[in-house]
Amino acid sequence: MKRIAVLLSGRGSNFEALLACTAVGDFPGEIVVVGANRTDARGIETARQAGIATFCLAHRDYPQREEFDRALRETLEPYRPDLVVLAGFMRILTPGFVDFYAGRMLNIHPSLLPAFPGLHTHERALAEGVRIHGCTVHFVTADLDHGPIVIQAAVPVLPGDGVDELASRVLRVEHRIYPQAVRWFCEGRLSLNEGRVALAPSAWPRSAMPELVVPQGA
Repeated sequence: MKRIAVLLSGRGSNFEALLACTAVGDFPGEIVVVGANRTDARGIETARQAGIATFCLAHRDYPQREEFDRALRETLEPYRPDLVVLAGFMRILTPGFVDFYAGRMLNIHPSLLPAFPGLHTHERALAEGVRIHGCTVHFVTADLDHGPIVIQAAVPVLPGDGVDELASRVLRVEHRIYPQAVRWFCEGRLSLNEGRVALAPSAWPRSAMPELVVPQGA
């Protein structure tokens, strides 16, 4: 059973999706701690209600980015995480932090990387007139929104789509592929070779991934 730490900055809807999947009996990982860099992050209360250890580490209390990341690592390490999952954690992590968790930290980005890294992905996708949009789970590297890709999901861009409609469509598939990527990691099926991810055949008995309901307002 792998030990999972989740970092978030707000509601953490991808954390909620992962929490729902870890509640299934055959999931080979356990969320042992949820941390936030904002004291008002709604995901912290969700974790507390689920009986998961939590912490808040306000980044504004640390003048230097390196100081915050050092404190973050010192807070995480007593929980002995095998995997760190970024679930809407709105911080650019320093190379030292990323290197420490290299191969053990995942992020999800709301575009089909390498297209549209950074912010405002849905607005930019609509402005470019793309017909296919989506999301990407990747291992975190020191380069922003760049790293070995684990899994992607595509959705159509429909005539008349606005930002909210497209964002909602992408979020629904985020809630499916992020738990899947975490499952693969916990099963030991992911390996890195020259910057590319290989997925080994499953040796674990498992049930189908549960259907995930996206709460209204997601």
